[in-house]
Amino acid sequence: MNKPERIHTYTDLIMDSARWDAFVPRDGDIIVCTPAKCGTTWTQMICALLVHQTPDLPQPLTVLSRWLDRHTEPVENVVRHFDSQSFRRIIKTHTPLDGLPYWENVHYVFCGRDPRDAFLSMVDHRTNLSEETMADVRRRGNMPSDFQLSGGANETFPLWMTTGTQTWMWDGFPSGSVLYLTHSYWQHRHLPNLVFLHYADLLANLEGEMRRLAKALDITVPEAKWPALVAAAGFAAMKEKASDNAPGAHLGEWSDNGNFFRKARNAEWRSALNAENQAHYESRTKELLEPELKTWLEGGRAAVDPKSA
Repeated sequence: MNKPERIHTYTDLIMDSARWDAFVPRDGDIIVCTPAKCGTTWTQMICALLVHQTPDLPQPLTVLSRWLDRHTEPVENVVRHFDSQSFRRIIKTHTPLDGLPYWENVHYVFCGRDPRDAFLSMVDHRTNLSEETMADVRRRGNMPSDFQLSGGANETFPLWMTTGTQTWMWDGFPSGSVLYLTHSYWQHRHLPNLVFLHYADLLANLEGEMRRLAKALDITVPEAKWPALVAAAGFAAMKEKASDNAPGAHLGEWSDNGNFFRKARNAEWRSALNAENQAHYESRTKELLEPELKTWLEGGRAAVDPKSA
C-alpha cells in the first residue's frame, strides 16, 4: 500500500504547512484534516468528546484543538501548548495530504461535504470575519487598508471552482479547496489510520457515526455515557457555547462567534446557485473527480463507502 508523500508546501495569507516541521507526534494523536467549512469544528468536537468522555472538556475546544498551520499564533506557542497536554491530542489542519507529514502511529480523520454546500458556507464565513482578522490578512498581503473580500455566491463560484490558492491546485481561491484537497486524501483511503466521515452522514445518524469513529480510533465508551456525548455534539449544544467552540474565538477571529454556527447549509445550493453555475459544477467535477469520489462527496457513505470503493 503506497504511503502519502509530502511533496508540497502550502503557504498563503492564512496558513503555512511548514509549521508542521516544529511538531513532534505522539502515539495516538488525532489529526482532524478537512477542507474548510466541511464539518471541521464538528469533527473536532466529536473527537474531543470521545477522548475525554464528558461534555465538560478540560479546555474550550477553540484552545484544546488548535489549527497548527494558522499564522495568527507563533508556532512555538502552539507546539508548546500541544506538548503541555497530557491527554490524547487533537490537531486541526486544512492542508492536503501531499503537504502533511504522514505518521503510522497517528490517526487522520477526514470529513467530507458536498462542495456546493461547503462553498455557500464559505461565503457566510467571509462575512463574519472580524476587523482584526481582516487587518491581519491585509498586512500579510500588503493590501490597501480598505480591502474587503467581496462578491456574492454566483459571482464568485466560477473563480472558486477553477482557481487554486497554489498553482498546482484545481480549486479553492480565495476561501479554500474542496476538490483537490479531498482528492489528496481519497487516493490513500485504504490506509488503516485514515478515517472518513461525511457531513451528510453526521446529519442523518450522529450517534451511529460517533460510534463508528470511536471504534476506528480504538476508544471504548461505556454505554451509559453515550446519550450525554451525542447531545453535546449536536448543533444546538455547540452553538450555545459558541465562544468556547468557534475556531479562533480566543483570538477574536469573528465578528460574532454565534454566527459561526448560524446555520448548517444542506442542499441549499439548489436554490442559491444559478443554472449556469450548477452546470459548471457538473462539468468541472466530472472532469476532475473519479465517479466514486464525486458520488461520495455529494452523498456520503450512504452512497459510497470510501473503504470499499
